[in-house]
Order: sequence, then structure tokens, then C-alpha cells
Amino acid sequence: MSTEQFEIAIPQGDLDDLQSRLRQTRWADDLGNGDWRYGVERQWLEEMIRYWRDDYDWRQAEREINRLRHFRVTLDGVPLHFVHMRGKGPNPRPLLLLHGWPWTFMDFHALIGPLTDPAAHGGDPADAFDLVIPSLPGFGFSMPLTTPGLDVPRTGALLHRLMTDVLGYSRFAVAGGDFGAALAGQIAHAWPDDVIGVLATIPLFPVLDLDAIAPDDHSPQEQWMIDRRAESLAGIISHVAVQSHDPQTLAYALVDSPVGTAAWLWERRRAWSDCDGDLLSVHDPDFLCTLASIYWLTRSIGTSLRFYWEHFASGMPIAPVHDSMPVIRVPTAYCIHPKEVMLVPRAVAEKYTNLQSWKQMPRGGHFAFAEQPAAMTAEIQSFFRTCP
Repeated sequence: MSTEQFEIAIPQGDLDDLQSRLRQTRWADDLGNGDWRYGVERQWLEEMIRYWRDDYDWRQAEREINRLRHFRVTLDGVPLHFVHMRGKGPNPRPLLLLHGWPWTFMDFHALIGPLTDPAAHGGDPADAFDLVIPSLPGFGFSMPLTTPGLDVPRTGALLHRLMTDVLGYSRFAVAGGDFGAALAGQIAHAWPDDVIGVLATIPLFPVLDLDAIAPDDHSPQEQWMIDRRAESLAGIISHVAVQSHDPQTLAYALVDSPVGTAAWLWERRRAWSDCDGDLLSVHDPDFLCTLASIYWLTRSIGTSLRFYWEHFASGMPIAPVHDSMPVIRVPTAYCIHPKEVMLVPRAVAEKYTNLQSWKQMPRGGHFAFAEQPAAMTAEIQSFFRTCP
């Protein structure tokens, strides 16, 4: 169970293969799709692929990524890649940051400096954190995945072991979004004595039944959530249906085609970000190309899809490991963003968690840590400052 420090170094042959495939893309016809009603619009995608092929520099991105400290460990046969950045302050708190799909550890990149070295960014050194940012099993550099059955409870157990048994933290904070929010809730629920507090962008935790949430559960100020869920349904139903039922069939196409991988990832970024249809207004082209490159170069797009199958096959809602209430008894904070696609009213969160902070954020969508890094940094520092 020893850790290995390493640098990311994609073989040149893989980069040459990527370039060749981008040059030889066989484009689908695209008729009457200027508003993206049929999916990703071809002209936009062609321009992005041209940028990825001609202007984007993976080696430059790789050098930036390698400024972080990368480690690998294998737990129960499952390879885990994680970034571990020590804080600079009198008593840095350990913080586990958890991504979802289609994210990578790089979604937290802009938060790393301010959270580990706040003094260098105009903040208080007392707010420093030790950051641990894993790639979920089967995502990015947590490969190759050879073990099936990794749902939220099993993955949460591996991440808890990473923090306690591998890294030796007796107590730690945890934060995340998307599946990272579900994992954060699972860890806080199952190991409350080890968790300082939990912050997430979606209230997700064991026993939560999203289908049971009724209009009456929303306050008058939360009626917008009902409208937003209806609005966002078209942008989430396709990937959930495929990835929770037969992800392997799609995996063959995406692992083979970098353009297919990019289109599948970037459409979700556009649909779920607070960008008014202009994805490049919140995510620059290099960020989007790095996202697609990590998934394609590591051949992890297929295994990342499987997380949905495992999650839904294990049964919803997630069964609790104990009967005590609230389900999450450690201090809990939620940052709610206007363009989030999964919304839970405050009354439900208050019923099941030790809710200490509920912030309605002015901007941001499903990828808030990457979309609004300064605001999320401030919320993390403010909330965990109050946790004992």
C-alpha cells in the first residue's frame, strides 16, 4: 500500500496517433442545427477540433500539470492517482476534493494556489489546506481499471482509506460536486468521527430519493428550482440513459475517436455550465482540450462511463450504513448555483443533514469549481473556518 510519486509523461506515439486521428476525422453531416437542437453543432466542433489539432500544446499542458505533486497507490487492486499539495500556514487542514463526470482533477486547478498558500494570494495563512485531489477509479490516470462494482459506497471506502490509512490523516474535510458530492456525503455519513465537515454543490447523501421530492418541498423562493430541473432535463436524459444501461457499447466509439470523446464531453459542459450557450465564455479552449486529452489519452472515457452503471445498478437511494439521524451529522454546507442541473430544496437538506451553511450563489452551473473558482475558494475557506 505504499505510494509512488510520478510525473505524467504521455508517450509521443500516443500524441502522434491523436494528431493523425484529428486530421483524418470523418465528419457527420449536420443539417439545421445552428441552435444545437440535435446535439453538438458541426461548425463549432470543427473549429474546436482545428484548435486542438493545430494550436493546443499537450506538452505545455503536461508541464503545467506536473507542477503539481502526483502520486499513485493501489488499494484492493484498484489504482488511484491523486494530487497531494501541502499547505503553507500555521496549521493546514486536510481537504479531500472530489470530482464527478465529466470532470477531471484539473477542475480544481485554479483553487489549488489560493487554498494551499492563501497568504500568497492576499488571504490569511490560517486558512491554508493540505489538498488531496484524486482521479476517481477508471478516470484519467487512475487506470487501468480491472475491478468492476465500484459504486459510490465502495469508492467512498477507498477514498476514506486513502486519507486515513495511506496518508495518515486522523480527521479531514471533504468537498465536491456531481458524483464528488455524492461521495462526499457518503464519506461524511459513514465515517463521521473522521470528517471535520462537508461542503458540496449538490445535496447528495444516502437515503436521499430524488424522485420523492415534491413541489411542496420547495419554499416560495425556490420555485425557480422546479423550472430549472424541467429546463435541464433534455440535457441530462441522454447520457444517463446510455451510461447507466449499456455504456460499453458507446465506449468502443469514444475510445477510438478523439472527436467523439470531445463532442460527448463538451456538449455536457455547454449544457450544464452557466454560459448562455457560449461555452468559451466560462471555459477557455486550452482547458477544454486538456479535458478531452486526459480522457482520450488515458483511454479512460469508457471506464468513466461505467460509474453510472455501477451507481444505478447498486440501487437507489443509497442505503445508509447506520440509522442515526441526521444522516450526515458533521457540519454541512451547500453552495447552490443557478444553472445546476441537480437541485434539492433546503428543507430536504435540513431534514437529513447537520446543515450549517446554505448559500445561493449568484453565478455558476454544474461545474462551479471550475466556472467560479474564486467564489468557491472563498466559500471553502469561510465554511471550514467555522468547523471544530
